[in-house]
Amino acid sequence: MKQGEFFINMETFLIRALQLILSLSILVVLHELGHFAFARLFKVRVEKFYIFFNPGFSILRAKKINGKWQFKFFAKNVPSTERPKKDADGDIAMSENGKPVTELIPLSELPDDDWRKYPDSTEWGIGWLPLGGYCKISGMVDESMDTAQMKSEPQPWEYRSRSVWQRLPIITGGVLVNFILAMVIYAGVLFTWGKDYLPLQNAKYGLQFSQVFVENGFKNGDKILSIDGKQYSELSDVIQKILIDGAKNVTVLRGDSQILNITLPADFPQKVLASEETNLISYRFPFVVDAVSPGTPAERVKLQPGDSITGINGKQIPIFQDFVSALDHYRDSLIQLTFYRQGKIQQVAVQLDQSGKLGVAVRPFTEFLQPEHVEYSFFAAIPAGISLGWETLSSYVKQFKLVFTKEGTKQLGGFGAIGKLFPKSWDWQIFWSMTALLSVILAFMNFLPIPALDGGYVLFLLYEMFTGRKPSDKFLEQAQTIGMLLLLALLIYANGNDIYKAIFK
Repeated sequence: MKQGEFFINMETFLIRALQLILSLSILVVLHELGHFAFARLFKVRVEKFYIFFNPGFSILRAKKINGKWQFKFFAKNVPSTERPKKDADGDIAMSENGKPVTELIPLSELPDDDWRKYPDSTEWGIGWLPLGGYCKISGMVDESMDTAQMKSEPQPWEYRSRSVWQRLPIITGGVLVNFILAMVIYAGVLFTWGKDYLPLQNAKYGLQFSQVFVENGFKNGDKILSIDGKQYSELSDVIQKILIDGAKNVTVLRGDSQILNITLPADFPQKVLASEETNLISYRFPFVVDAVSPGTPAERVKLQPGDSITGINGKQIPIFQDFVSALDHYRDSLIQLTFYRQGKIQQVAVQLDQSGKLGVAVRPFTEFLQPEHVEYSFFAAIPAGISLGWETLSSYVKQFKLVFTKEGTKQLGGFGAIGKLFPKSWDWQIFWSMTALLSVILAFMNFLPIPALDGGYVLFLLYEMFTGRKPSDKFLEQAQTIGMLLLLALLIYANGNDIYKAIFK
């Protein structure tokens, strides 16, 4: 890799990483604020509220004590509120399974400057590990695994002393905030930038299909007329109907007059996932030079912006995608390039290198195809944002079933895969649209009935509501441990997939 390419790749990585960290920070903070707000509404103590995780030490810690804020920077975390319990002989008490027994330290034994002496005041902080955040609610079995607190009798200020009808909104507050946030962001994006899309009816050069689509009956240049007898105007709707809703019959226009019906196999979505292709369907457009890169074959033969490339070795190839495919067969070869400049046809001999590329940037398809732009007033953007939020959630729920297929499991990705969803250069419209999407995903994933997730707590609360029996604290601790191990395994697997693809693919 050349030094220039290295720095470009590093810049792209940093821009995407910053967008990902900022987006997730916003979502996690507001998610935890949802838990915090309902906890305080029902007068439940919140012991800690942290942006990012803070193993060992924190970048910033703050707490209001006796009406005054105290701040600590790059300080070690507050020590545990537990200590080993002594037996009648003064020795450390041991449990039946041979482990030391712990107990809460009485507040009266703590010095006045010890933050642990003021548990009614929330400790706010910023950790150093930018992978999320947390809200530690008193009297709740959570990822902190504060078992000593749970061994004592329930206190009036604790989560476990509240009725199930109060605990339920405390648990679901984060999911609720994330989903509402997604709709608010979508409404804001529509109001600020409107909506741009290219109607399928305006794809006058037809569509470009990935290999798996071609193998199942499509041909590059086809125009999609209907899916299962219904017409759609946006390409995103077409992809959703085929891959997520499982549409089977696609009617296309091939050439100027040939109308064909393509019947897709039942396992077509699995075939698409197995192919690992990303650009499934795109718009075809002419090859017009937008910029010429220095030191490339295009610069050596003096190609210019505005030149319209139309052929190789006397063969007419005016469509960009077809030209790129044809060019791949002429690596390290001398070709005769045909192009138009200011309305005049010209030819030039071009010596290609091993990459088989000319070294030019092309003008986008929007210069040749007519896009549509929809403006939204403030009051029109609100219902449109709500509708888009529901549509996004519905689509994601339908997609989730693919995760349980063999092909879908291989496509699971971690932070690297999420980061690649963001653009290579900072774009606020795309950033907020992606943040809204991630907010929907975070809301849905947190609602899954898995211990350690909000949905796991909801499951146990529903059990309590219907049976009248509350699961024991020991059971909840064991379920929390199992859930955390499952999530850790999933996190390792998903991020391992990213590393594998980065190295071997």
